[in-house]
Amino acid sequence: MAPLPPFLEALATGPVVFDGAMGTQLYERGGALNKCFDELSLSSPHVVADVHRDYLEVGCDVIQTNSYGANRFALAPHGLGERVVDICAAAARLAKDVAKERAYVAGSIGPSGLLPKDLIRNKTRRLAFDAFREQAQALVLHGCDLLAFETFAYLGELEMAVEAAYGLKVPIVAQCTFDEGNRTQDGAEPSEVVERMIALGVDVVGANCSLGPERLLSVVELMVGKGRPVVMQPNAGYPRVVDGRSIYLSSPETYGVVARRAFKAGVAAVGGCCGTGPDHIRRVVAAARMLGGGRWRREALHARARDQVEGEAPTPLAERSAFGRKLSEGKFVISVEVAPPTGLDPTATLEKIRVLDQAGVDLVNIPDGPRATVRMSNQALARRVLDICKRTEPLLHVCGRDRNLLALQADLIGAHVCGIKNLVIITGDPPKVGDYPDATAVFDLDSIGLLGLARRLNRGVDPAGKPMGEKTGFVLATGAEPGARDIEREIKRLFEKRDAGAEAVLTQPIFDPPSLERFLVAIKGLGLPVMVGVLPLASARNAEFLQANVPGMHIPDEVLARLRAAGEGAAAAREGVAIASETLRAVRGLVQGAYLMPPFGRVELALEVLARS
Repeated sequence: MAPLPPFLEALATGPVVFDGAMGTQLYERGGALNKCFDELSLSSPHVVADVHRDYLEVGCDVIQTNSYGANRFALAPHGLGERVVDICAAAARLAKDVAKERAYVAGSIGPSGLLPKDLIRNKTRRLAFDAFREQAQALVLHGCDLLAFETFAYLGELEMAVEAAYGLKVPIVAQCTFDEGNRTQDGAEPSEVVERMIALGVDVVGANCSLGPERLLSVVELMVGKGRPVVMQPNAGYPRVVDGRSIYLSSPETYGVVARRAFKAGVAAVGGCCGTGPDHIRRVVAAARMLGGGRWRREALHARARDQVEGEAPTPLAERSAFGRKLSEGKFVISVEVAPPTGLDPTATLEKIRVLDQAGVDLVNIPDGPRATVRMSNQALARRVLDICKRTEPLLHVCGRDRNLLALQADLIGAHVCGIKNLVIITGDPPKVGDYPDATAVFDLDSIGLLGLARRLNRGVDPAGKPMGEKTGFVLATGAEPGARDIEREIKRLFEKRDAGAEAVLTQPIFDPPSLERFLVAIKGLGLPVMVGVLPLASARNAEFLQANVPGMHIPDEVLARLRAAGEGAAAAREGVAIASETLRAVRGLVQGAYLMPPFGRVELALEVLARS
């Protein structure tokens, strides 16, 4: 495995996942509440190592040492005040031994345990400073890659702790805990925390514990974009005592959903605090994979680098399919989305596709379990399209949500054998939004990794670099969100998708032509043809649902107002067609194609938009 890049470099290139709670995990594994958990690194190292190992196995990028309370003041009540160095050294070595260069090791440092009134006394303050210095030095000396200061309720104490780590030459992560009013116990708001931490030279800021995932996200959102990467490590909600045990109420599923929202909002790293465990972090890892992060990403990057020199030259784009030929000739391409049926009978769906074929549509875009719903295999439907259509080709969506690396490779080879030539490579919607929210999300590969896999097949080599005897001839398209909240990250990933093998871009629906123009200016150097997404809205209710539930979907207020004024039923649908037609006319000269997504499978609305555009 390639060596880890510097931690701050990894943080800048994609979502990073920290591990979850240590203390509550040790408690669940038999630790007594009146025992010093930090000391278990000495007396029960196998238990601590097992916790680290469980987090590492679910895919986290950073494991934090069992040293949260390993300072002189917190250890003294257990008679361990003179064993700080021994405990910190053991904690760091345990974590490093488990990580084995597969993950970063963060030295965990919590508050001193002293009251604020004590910390303002010069002598006690100096003793606290020395205690933090002793702890930080021991952790770094014994191998920690970074220091993570966490759960500081008083910003003043966090400042002192950070100052004690000066000169240790590792990145500093500084996290406060906040109350319901979004303030620290000494009254600092999130923006003030960021400002004061930047003034101290802190590398990463954030918040942890307290409030639970949803509420803590609202806090860290106020930190994003203020000059430092942001980390968020919430607890699993407020605990409830059941039969003498503290039970945390936020489920792993909720954790994964909030993690995805956090990454989308620009949060650089997500982990867990009290009440979280490997199941919670597994969901965070899945969210990171969806957005191009996680440990797998480094391996995918190295695979793409090897891909530049392995295999034979791919078949020229114009020779792969009619779609490829049109793209290479600069002609305008029309695609209409038709989802596979939810039942066993494809007759009605195939009839819609025949209508599109008779109308001269170039492509029928077949999604892969959109909104994580259970439908007929889209590859099976694509095969039927080849059987019944004279002109229209299938454009098959392939997503990494449901299948591991082996199954994805098998499906791509199967698509090639079936004569399917055109692919849209996407990451896929999380199962939480669909019919079976408890289904496992695989995400071995995100869209970038999957593009790299398909590109290698087009060169006649498998993911391991072994020759396959022949090569596939796929046209590789990908998706983009011009309305993404973190547009800089979206553009960066789009360039990475191009480098991984993307040859065309299909956008999310556009309702505001100027926003598309700005997006096209921002990706001017991309060099790929763009097909604009066009969605004829069925009603104001339809528009409001999409805006609330589909990431990257932005519907301007004036569009919503027009739909509300139109009412419901046929009148609303006519207004939706009018809006879509106006949009397509406004942007047609800027793009090389249109990707129409008629609501509820009403292909007649798509054809009406085309007729009026």
